[in-house]
Amino acid sequence: MATVNLAVMRAGESGKILNIAGGFGLRRRLEALGVRLGVRITKISGAAFRGPVVVRVGNTTVALGHHMARKVRVEVQ
Repeated sequence: MATVNLAVMRAGESGKILNIAGGFGLRRRLEALGVRLGVRITKISGAAFRGPVVVRVGNTTVALGHHMARKVRVEVQ
């Protein structure tokens, strides 16, 4: 199984969040959106030229900035 960051995952791929490489503020913000370690996440779409990355966490759809998405490491399944 491959480990990639959320920004480079393909639309429709899903996996388990392994690591969030950011400071306390970034982790807190992502946790408030439901993006936390061990959670299953599915990438819905990603805009070209570093636009937002849209993901599904549970029953919630969330748009993350490209920079934030690059800090989330996912084990693609």
